[in-house]
Amino acid sequence: MENRRVKMNEHTNLLQLEEHMYPLVDVKTPNVFRNLFPYDEVPKIAFNDRIVPHHMPDEIWITDTTFRDGQQSRAPYTTEQIVRIYDYLHRLGGPNGKIRQCEFFLYSKKDRDAVYKCLERGYAFPEVTSWIRASKKDFELVKEIGLKETGILVSCSDYHIFYKMKMTRKQAMEHYLSIVKECLETGISPRCHLEDITRADIYGYVIPFCLELMNLMERYQIPIKVRCCDTMGYGVNYPGAVIPRSVPGIIYGIMTHAGVPSELIEWHGHNDFYKAVSNSTTAWLYGASGVNCSLFGIGERTGNTPLEAMVFEYAQLRGSLDGMDTTVITELAEYYEKEIGYRIPSRTPFVGRNFNVTRAGIHADGLLKNEEIYNIFDTDKFLNRPALVSVSNTSGLAGIAHWINSYYHLTDEKKLSKDTPLVAMVKAWVDQQYEEGRVTVITDEELTGVIARCCEELHYDLA
Repeated sequence: MENRRVKMNEHTNLLQLEEHMYPLVDVKTPNVFRNLFPYDEVPKIAFNDRIVPHHMPDEIWITDTTFRDGQQSRAPYTTEQIVRIYDYLHRLGGPNGKIRQCEFFLYSKKDRDAVYKCLERGYAFPEVTSWIRASKKDFELVKEIGLKETGILVSCSDYHIFYKMKMTRKQAMEHYLSIVKECLETGISPRCHLEDITRADIYGYVIPFCLELMNLMERYQIPIKVRCCDTMGYGVNYPGAVIPRSVPGIIYGIMTHAGVPSELIEWHGHNDFYKAVSNSTTAWLYGASGVNCSLFGIGERTGNTPLEAMVFEYAQLRGSLDGMDTTVITELAEYYEKEIGYRIPSRTPFVGRNFNVTRAGIHADGLLKNEEIYNIFDTDKFLNRPALVSVSNTSGLAGIAHWINSYYHLTDEKKLSKDTPLVAMVKAWVDQQYEEGRVTVITDEELTGVIARCCEELHYDLA
């Protein structure tokens, strides 16, 4: 105790006692936390009520894994598609580079061609980075292309170290550190992907490993990032939950005990237990500057944290979009549907066909009077997606009037009320559909066809 230094914490402006060093615990048998992860039962969420403080960084940002983790669960993108999506991400991130980086595979010629074409764009953001396995052969690809940073897979749970890699903790650490040193010796900044961190021994392996990384960073004077990968989606954000499942506990341990600064900590979450978004936000709140996402959450199994979700989480936390152009999200959704052929589930927040569509007639009447009653925010302003009403047997005159006004982007002076003859004529057609036994909602294509015929009959111009 007498040899521990007292130092000022610049974030809290409080004196703190320097923590003990954490040596590697090189166990002979794997610690797989069977009490929390009994494979033949549902995993357990345990609590010890140890609370760590919020530590929101001075600056937070988003990084993208659409071209890496996002490509591990679908047909590969073409080179042209990758470049087009990269252009969209550049526009979405805005002039302040809130989408800080994109990571790419380097294994195929198609992927390498995409990297070269994206580099030719000359954008400051998102920065083009790569992802490799911890092997010297993979590292040669990074050197060949000349990237400034690369991700390196450094699996950290005993599940991976003992069962997949067939190593001890000490052997795994030495192997990883040799690759990191090779990165540093050629001036490339390593980003260490701590795979399966929510099943890892945080104080017996993760923190000792991160301490070694920080020692190397001090020696070489090149940044070393730490990505906390919740590979199986086991992370939880509940106050007082025990590590390794506690997101606040993981971020606090790496930041406080391993001395990794916020700007070098990143969270990468999966959605196996529906917690990807809340865990990513929690990582921000407790000290990670970066959250790693993919467009529409496309990724292995249940997917990654959706990038578009974190754009709106950012705005809610910071009170500003800081230059991000959210209308690009709608353009991306349309590009995926029309050009790539990816079908976005209709109720997906922000991008699904029905995310701001109201079906109930009584709700439609409220929307017609004031759309704030049933719309999350001005979706027309932020996403070029006006609030709509899905027309069915319950929509009523108000619902049909609102649908026409929204779909045709009618100005205030041209908006239809529910007693307009055109609305009454369309409703009569809708009523007839359901009287004849229809049970499904009316499609947009059907409505536009009926409205065109009614306008012609009434000599009415919606333009």
